Amino acid sequence: MDAQIRFLTRTALLIALTMVIQLIRFPQLITGTGVNLFLYLSVFLVGIGSGCTIGLITPIIALSLGIMGFAPLIPYIIIGNLSLAIIFGLLKKINRYLAVAAASVAKFLILAGAVRFIVEVPPKAAQMMQLPQLFTALAGGVLALILAHLLKRTNLFPQIKEPS
Repeated sequence: MDAQIRFLTRTALLIALTMVIQLIRFPQLITGTGVNLFLYLSVFLVGIGSGCTIGLITPIIALSLGIMGFAPLIPYIIIGNLSLAIIFGLLKKINRYLAVAAASVAKFLILAGAVRFIVEVPPKAAQMMQLPQLFTALAGGVLALILAHLLKRTNLFPQIKEPS
């Protein structure tokens, strides 16, 4: 299969799965973990570009669906998602566990810093953009590591390397 077609079809499928998680409207810890799971998984299965694409789209979808009611936060959520995908993508070749930790902390620091120092939001929204973001990023990363290991065993995704 042509690389561009593979990129588009896999990324589109991962976007659709991420949208399903958002549309169900679970509590933040479940939805956030699910979105982060697909961000990490997209980097595993397709590459950093796929993770960045999903990271750009999901906050816009959340805003349009009324899940995220604070438009001024959208750029920071996008930056947080992009940092997660890029950092994880670059570090996973060295050590995927360190990569999940570093990517999760980076996303958390961006979002927590935004609501603490840049964007004025109601206290409940500020709280949602702080420590819960670290937990959901870490949980999504752990689930992605488990799922990637299981997918590797199926031989459907040969590009997934064994853990470092």
